[in-house]
Amino acid sequence: MKILVLNGPNLNLLGQREPAVYGAATLADVEALCRDAAAQCGVTVECRQSNHEGLLIDWIHEAGVAHRAGTLLGVVFNAAAYTHTSVALHDAIRGSGAPVVEVHITNVHAREPFRHHSYLSPVAAGIVVGFGIEGYALAIQGLVRRAAAAAGAVRT
Repeated sequence: MKILVLNGPNLNLLGQREPAVYGAATLADVEALCRDAAAQCGVTVECRQSNHEGLLIDWIHEAGVAHRAGTLLGVVFNAAAYTHTSVALHDAIRGSGAPVVEVHITNVHAREPFRHHSYLSPVAAGIVVGFGIEGYALAIQGLVRRAAAAAGAVRT
């Protein structure tokens, strides 16, 4: 079983862009952490990053197809700034049917007011905020536990 990890705009600059805010870890570090967390949970991950909203939408649509086919548990998604601006991503998540966990490295609620609103939260299966890159591991664990609970509910 697989989990898709999506990273949005500017996350390719992790480790370089505002390290005092986002830390010194790079996107490669995030991806390695995700692979390790997934392996500990008995699943695999596929990591993708794009600065382009339309491509992120296409990947969410693909995730919905894979989820319905039973090959994808869900999506861990750090939409970065698109979190606060994209109704299109909201609609893609809602329409896809795939469980999506929204992740933010920083506590967005302790930052600028424009970061306090998320268009994704109302359609997210869960939200992990402010735990640094460890939030990705928490999101992966959450998706695995959610799927196990759902499978247990079906079997009883």
